[in-house]
Amino acid sequence: MTTLIESDEHKSLRAAVAAFAGTHPHTSNAEDGRRLWQDAAKLGYIGVNLPEAYGGGGAGITELSLVLEELGAAGNPLLMMIVSPAICGTVIARFGTEEQKREWLPPLADGTRLMAFGITEPDAGSNSHRITTTARRDAATGDWILTGRKVFVSGVDIADATLIVGRTEDARTGRLKPCLFIVPRDAPGFERRPIDMELDAVERQFELTLDDVRLPADALVGDEDAGLLQLFAGLNPERVMTAAFGIGMGRYALGKALAYARERTVWKTPIGAHQAIAHPLAQAHIDLELARLMMQKAAQLYDAGDDAGAGEAANMAKYAAGEACVKAVDQAVHTLGGNGLTREYGLGRLITASRVARIAPVSREMILNYVSHQTLGLPKSY
Repeated sequence: MTTLIESDEHKSLRAAVAAFAGTHPHTSNAEDGRRLWQDAAKLGYIGVNLPEAYGGGGAGITELSLVLEELGAAGNPLLMMIVSPAICGTVIARFGTEEQKREWLPPLADGTRLMAFGITEPDAGSNSHRITTTARRDAATGDWILTGRKVFVSGVDIADATLIVGRTEDARTGRLKPCLFIVPRDAPGFERRPIDMELDAVERQFELTLDDVRLPADALVGDEDAGLLQLFAGLNPERVMTAAFGIGMGRYALGKALAYARERTVWKTPIGAHQAIAHPLAQAHIDLELARLMMQKAAQLYDAGDDAGAGEAANMAKYAAGEACVKAVDQAVHTLGGNGLTREYGLGRLITASRVARIAPVSREMILNYVSHQTLGLPKSY
C-alpha cells in the first residue's frame, strides 16, 4: 500500500544523504566520481536496496531512489546508481543463482565492483523485440557464445562486467527470446569504443562489439525461459531511478535559481519579487513535487511485488520527471540570464544533461504509447 507521507525513517535517510552530498564538490572527472561512489558505498547508500544476506541494506528501490534524488539535488547525480545496484543488482538478487549472488551482490553493495547494462542496439532502440545480439550454446562444452552490438552503454570503462541482453532460440518454436548474461570486461572478443557525446557527465557512453564472446554456462542469469519477466524486473527500477535522477537535477537547478532570485537586485527590488520570475519557479517546484509523488508510488508498488502496477506507475513517473526536469533547468537558466550560461553557476551544462531524463531509457513518446494502449485501452499503431 502506497503512502503520501514519508516515514520518519525515510526523512532521516533523506537528511543524512543530503548532508553527505553537501560535503562533496561537483564531480568533474572519473576519479572524483569514483571517490564519491566509494564514500557513498561505505555509508551503505549504494547497496541500500540489495539483500542484507549479501551485504546490502535490505531496503528497496524506494530508498535507493531517495538516495539518488538527494545526490542529484546536491549537484552530483550518480548515473551508475541507475545501472549497477538498481538494474543489475536487482536482476541478480531476484533471479541469479546462489553462486552469482555471492560473487556479485556484496561487492556491488560495498562499492568495490560495478556492473554496466547493455540492451540498446543500433537498429533496435525503443523496440527491444528487435534485439539481434544472439547467444548460442556450444554443444560440446555447454558454453554460451554471444555475437552482436550494443550502443549507449554507460560506464563500461569503469565496470567490472556488463549485464548483456541477448537472445536465444527456442528449440520448440524457433523464436528468439531475451536472456541476460554477465560478460566480464576482459572477455576475449568483447570490445568497447567510446561514443563522442556533447554531454558533460562523469560517466562515458560506449558502443560494444561482441565477436563470438565465449562464456561459461553459469554466465546466464536466471531461467532461460523466463524472458521478458526477468528483463522488466530490471527495467521498472530503471525507470523509477531515472525519475529520481531527473527530479534531483531539477531540484539542483531550481535551488540555484532561487538563491539568485533572492539576491539579484534590479531597480532596488530582488528579481524574485516579480511574478514573471516567481511564478515560473513556483510552477517548476510544483511539477517536481508531483513527479516525486508518482515516483514514490512506483517505487513502493515495485517493492511490494506488484510488477504490473509498478510498470504503469514507473513509466508515468519517468515521463513526469523528465518533463519537470527540463522545464526546471530551462527556467533556472532563464532566471539567471547571461549568468545562467557561465561556468561559475554551473547551469549551462544541465541544458544538455536534462534531456537525458526525457530521452533515456525510453522516450516520452514511447511512454505515451504505453499509456495509450496499456492504460487507456486504445489500439496500437505499431
